[in-house]
Order: sequence, then structure tokens, then C-alpha cells
Amino acid sequence: MSLTPIFDPKKTGRAMRVGAFMSGSGTNITKLIEHEKRLRDKEGVSPFEVLFIFSDRSDGSCAGEKIALASGLPYFSYDIRSFHRLRSLRRTVKTPEGLMVREAYDRVAKRLTHAFEIDIIALGGYMSYTTLKGGINVHPADLSILLPDGTRKYVGDHAVRDAISAGESTVCASTLWTDKGVDTGPLLMVSQPLPATLSRPIDVLRKDNEKFLKEVDLHQEQLKEVGDWKIFPHTIEMIARGRFALDENSHVYVDGQAVPEGYRE
Repeated sequence: MSLTPIFDPKKTGRAMRVGAFMSGSGTNITKLIEHEKRLRDKEGVSPFEVLFIFSDRSDGSCAGEKIALASGLPYFSYDIRSFHRLRSLRRTVKTPEGLMVREAYDRVAKRLTHAFEIDIIALGGYMSYTTLKGGINVHPADLSILLPDGTRKYVGDHAVRDAISAGESTVCASTLWTDKGVDTGPLLMVSQPLPATLSRPIDVLRKDNEKFLKEVDLHQEQLKEVGDWKIFPHTIEMIARGRFALDENSHVYVDGQAVPEGYRE
């Protein structure tokens, strides 16, 4: 069996170079930059360095420029909606044509990653499917929970809602090494669980859709604090230290030990 570190600091002899991708408020990217600063203050050096911020929104709804200015980082945006609208194309990757168009859009970001010699892409609330390789994503669900056919149960944009609707007693966040699918890449880390504490029984709440959705939103916001904001920067730090590796079948290892259900502390 051969293990390949996602990043090998001994081989490169330098800090891991990170490109930060985001679409909205950028709280995950903010936490990542703060974590980098904490490590530098504590150890005199950080094992990773965020080199720029990229956004797929240019309509003023993304906080990327504000975060970049506050952090002294270069900022780039390339509006994906305008990209598709100017070409009179529907935004999808479910057809060969749609995937080809997405690859064309990604060429701009790809030039950036090459110019900055980026090692990994930190997808912190990046709401577009990307064809770029080498991404770390954070997802608001425990991706180790599987359906009978072996596929992941809680994927997509409504993972917290789906988990609570299914009667899960807790919700978690996960980080993954992205592949060509949606929330299908190798599972890296799973957060501590957040209890799914509901004001009323789930069968009663479902009848009051507005109340139910408000409670889902509350759990999703709480999960960011106990889940996303902790494991996203921690996963990237562990990768930068050479602790995460993949075998020839893309199974995940931490410090040489297999973690088929994700690394948990």
C-alpha cells in the first residue's frame, strides 16, 4: 500500500500555499485567516499561508473584498451569473454542454492558482460547482452516514434540514477532499456533534413549516460555530503539516492510520 500526503512539507520545504474561494459572508475564510495568524503568533510561523481571495460574485453581495482589505490580501471576483447570462446559457453542470461551460468559467480561477503556485483551494462557502482540482470543502452534515446503497445520505444544499427531518438526534459538519461529484470526495474530518434540540416533536413541527424552517436555520447557524469554524481551519492546518494522506483508492489516512469515517477529535 502506498500513501501520498495531500501536501508534503518535508518535500517542499515551505508553507502550504492556499487560495481562498467564497461566495457570501465568508465566515469560514475569516476563521481560516484568523487561525493562520494565531499559529504565526504562537509558533512564529504558520504551516500554511492564504495568498488571495477569489469570489464568483461581483454584485456586491459577497464580503470577499472587505475581508481581503482587512487582511492585506489580493482580491479577485468573476461573476458566474453574468458569465452565463451573457452567453444565454443556463447555469448547470448536469449536461455535457453545461460542464464544458463551467470548465471555461474556471479557466480564470485556474490562471490565478497557477500564478500564485497554489497547493490547495479552500472552499469556504463557495456556492459554485468547480472543476478545479485540489479543493477542501466544508459541508453541514456528517458525511459518514450512508444510505443502504453506500452513497452519502445528507448531501446538497439542505443537509441540515434533511438530517433533522429524518430524526437525527445530532448534526455535524464535515470536511472533504473534493472530486468530480457533489459532496462525494474523500471524507477528511467530522466535527463534534450539535444536539438537534427542537421546541416541539418533529412530527408536530413539520406541520408548521415556517416554524420548522426557522429552527433548521438556527441549528445551521449554531453548527457553524461548533463545526465549520473549527474543523475547516484545523483540517487545512493538518494537511499543511503533512498529516493527511490518500492511498491509491483515495482512502483517507491521518498519521498513517486509516480513518474511514473521518478523523474525529
